[in-house]
Amino acid sequence: MSAGELRGVSLVYGRGNTAVHALNNVTVAFPSRSWTAVMGPSGSGKSTLLHCAAGLERATQGRVFVAGQDISDASDRELTRLRRTAIGFVFQSFNLIGSLTAEQNVALPLRLAGKGPSRRAVREVLAQVGLADRLRHRPPELSGGQQQRVAIARAMITRGDPVRRRADRRP
Repeated sequence: MSAGELRGVSLVYGRGNTAVHALNNVTVAFPSRSWTAVMGPSGSGKSTLLHCAAGLERATQGRVFVAGQDISDASDRELTRLRRTAIGFVFQSFNLIGSLTAEQNVALPLRLAGKGPSRRAVREVLAQVGLADRLRHRPPELSGGQQQRVAIARAMITRGDPVRRRADRRP
């Protein structure tokens, strides 16, 4: 099963002469338990593709699946719940909260989902991205690369795989 899949997805902004075809009949699958880089020139639709794949934008046509579930017609509430529990985001601008520490920024998605993340799991993902020694630093105290790694750790903490579940069960 793929983590995400788009089948024949198109997205058009506007109408008539001013219509912009951001995506045109795109079919792609993102394998489970893998990392995928989406590359291309500025304006080629990379962000639009990822926004559709995560349910942040609705396709004009086609179907979007996350973990085998068709989200094309999901309500905003269902999409919000799905994003909180099954999708990790690393935004281009990182979207870290400047007043929170690295540790707090990583824990934030789980807290918003009503789950108390274990301190051990948060520290484990920060260690995996090489930031075990920067837990208590706030974004302005981190380099750009370190901020990016905090954003990656924040995306990793939401994954629903057995590795995280084991980390959460440790005493």
